[in-house]
Amino acid sequence: MDNKVAVYRKEHFNAAHRLHNPALSDVENAELFGKCNYANYHGHNYELIVKVIGEVNPKTGYVIDLKVLGDLIKELVIEKFDHKNLNLDTVEFKNLNPTAENIAIVIYNMLRPKIDKKYELKIVLYETERNYVEYPA
Repeated sequence: MDNKVAVYRKEHFNAAHRLHNPALSDVENAELFGKCNYANYHGHNYELIVKVIGEVNPKTGYVIDLKVLGDLIKELVIEKFDHKNLNLDTVEFKNLNPTAENIAIVIYNMLRPKIDKKYELKIVLYETERNYVEYPA
C-alpha cells in the first residue's frame, strides 16, 4: 500500500531586489523589466512553502518532523535572505537575476542536499498574492 503523504512548511521573508540583465542596455532593461528594474531596488514580502512528499514513518507517524524542516529552512534560507538586498547582500544573486523563478531554484538547491533523497521536494514561492512560482514544475 502506498502511504505517501505531502506535508508543507510555510515561512516568510522580506527582501529587496532589482531585475536587471547587465548584458542589456539601460533602455532595454527598463523596457523588459519595467518598475522591477528601478535602480534603487524594490521589495517583496515573500511567502515560501516547502512541500515534502514521502512515506509515513510507522514509528513516528510523521513523513518528516516539521520542526526539523522549519529549523532547516530558517537556517539555510530565512537567515540568509530575510531583510536583505538579494542583488547586493547575497552571493547567490551576485551574478544571477533574482527573479521569483531563480529564487525558487536557489532555495531548492539549498535545501535538497539537506533533505533525504527518499523524499520528493517542491518549492512554492509567492512574490505577491497573485504571482507565484513552483519548482520543480
